[in-house]
Amino acid sequence: MKEMSYRVLFLEDEPTIREVLSEYMLISGYQVTAAGRGDEAIALLREREYDLAVLDICVPGGDGFGVLNYIRENGKKTAVIMLTALEDEQTQVRAFNFYADDYVIKPVSPIILLKRMESILRRTAGSCGKEMEKGLVLREEAYCAFYQGEKLPLTLSEYLLLQTLYREPGRVFTREQLILSIFNEDYIGNDRIIDAHVKNLRKKLPVSCIRTVVGVGYQYCGGEEG
Repeated sequence: MKEMSYRVLFLEDEPTIREVLSEYMLISGYQVTAAGRGDEAIALLREREYDLAVLDICVPGGDGFGVLNYIRENGKKTAVIMLTALEDEQTQVRAFNFYADDYVIKPVSPIILLKRMESILRRTAGSCGKEMEKGLVLREEAYCAFYQGEKLPLTLSEYLLLQTLYREPGRVFTREQLILSIFNEDYIGNDRIIDAHVKNLRKKLPVSCIRTVVGVGYQYCGGEEG
């Protein structure tokens, strides 16, 4: 099953920063459209909807506040993160008065920015009019599983077990294979630990999608009873 692919508008006039952060976003599965000018960003917003806009403030062609103001005045439901080197309180207050969803000060770690983006999208997923993908969805870069857009409260071991089964629906995995996928070769103990994880997973998953194959192990069956 394909993961949700969010559309991101990234406004940044510094070419190196624009290229590096755009690449991180693309690797993480986002559909990224980059702009170097404020008026260019507004033109892009006129053409299509975006789930999230990451906006630098000090850019040519109108600043990032102009883009934020355009988004809000035109009733667009695009979430907005202001990404800027301006760290004074007055500018931050202005951003939040214009209903920015977050304010991130440069320089920023790409990983931290991605986490801030993920956090915003978790709250606003699908709000720009795109129908949210139904069913079970795994966001592998974040080690998270969602059902109907709601994050499931899985432990890391439960997530890794689900991920292994989910990647190859229909394949039957032995308990030993599942142990290796979760713990590598570090686990010493009874392979029935997998049974306990499966039991907990079944309690947390809203659909029945893990089937027991008697005498062998488990398989992902895509929501069928088993």
